[in-house]
Amino acid sequence: MRIRATVAAVSGALAISALTVPASQAADSSSYGKDDVRKAVQSARQAPGESARSAYTAQDAGTPYALALSFSNVKVNSGKPIVAGTTNRVTVPVTYKVTHAADIDLNATDFYLDVEIYRGASYSEWDNLLYGDEWPVCTATSSTTANCKGTIDVYPDFELTNADATTWKAAGYAYDFNDQDPLAEDIDWSKVGYAEQEALATTKLQRFSKLTVNASPEPVKKGKTITVTGKLTRANWDTHKYAGYAGQSVKLQFRKKGSSTYTTLKTIKTNSYGDLKTTVTASTDGYFRYSFAGTATTPAVNATGDFVDVN
Repeated sequence: MRIRATVAAVSGALAISALTVPASQAADSSSYGKDDVRKAVQSARQAPGESARSAYTAQDAGTPYALALSFSNVKVNSGKPIVAGTTNRVTVPVTYKVTHAADIDLNATDFYLDVEIYRGASYSEWDNLLYGDEWPVCTATSSTTANCKGTIDVYPDFELTNADATTWKAAGYAYDFNDQDPLAEDIDWSKVGYAEQEALATTKLQRFSKLTVNASPEPVKKGKTITVTGKLTRANWDTHKYAGYAGQSVKLQFRKKGSSTYTTLKTIKTNSYGDLKTTVTASTDGYFRYSFAGTATTPAVNATGDFVDVN
């Protein structure tokens, strides 16, 4: 995990009857953001035969008890892939349902929950982990259920590598510290409630793609040759630049002037630099474009049509 700037939780605590409130809040300016609480999340896990709480002192006591809380109906980005370029932050929604015991107050000042996405063998042994900058907002639907909305914020310039263009899983955690400081060195873990669920849903992370086209000469006489060039590139998260996407099948399409429909003329492949080049015979005025159907790691993209006047 690459540490990002800490975002303080919203201050103040509201009763569950208030309906829409931040699920994790804090009472003053010393509120903990997600990076702080994640340290406690890591420390709560107990590895087989050894303690996972290496960041804490020998005064730590006990093991967190099982919190009666579960996550369901998790959707990341409304089921669509998350597409990121090379530099700009990408923010996508995460929605889910939380079911909990009636005596659990999701809006207590010492209660924290969140849903994140991870890549790797498991939630506790992830290769990369992404989460939202701010705490989710939950709307109570009964004394034991709530619908929550959060985000996943992706910073491709320092959080991603090309290996991250794959399928990710969603996981959720909840913490009830019961009036204890989450980062206290002498915390009594036996008084801390903790719940964790992994593999709640899946989402794909893809490398943003670009596609260009140029048809020439223009204007051109009917029956003469038109050369159509272009280039298919995609975000490279290792170099933070765009690079040609080699060996990909791309369709050359044509839309007659006055029509709204493109027709595929032929399919060609990009060269080792992502370049495209082919020829067609001029027949009538219209627009040429290249169309890429996408792959598991790269989204589909259409070039903006280039008009050719045939006379």
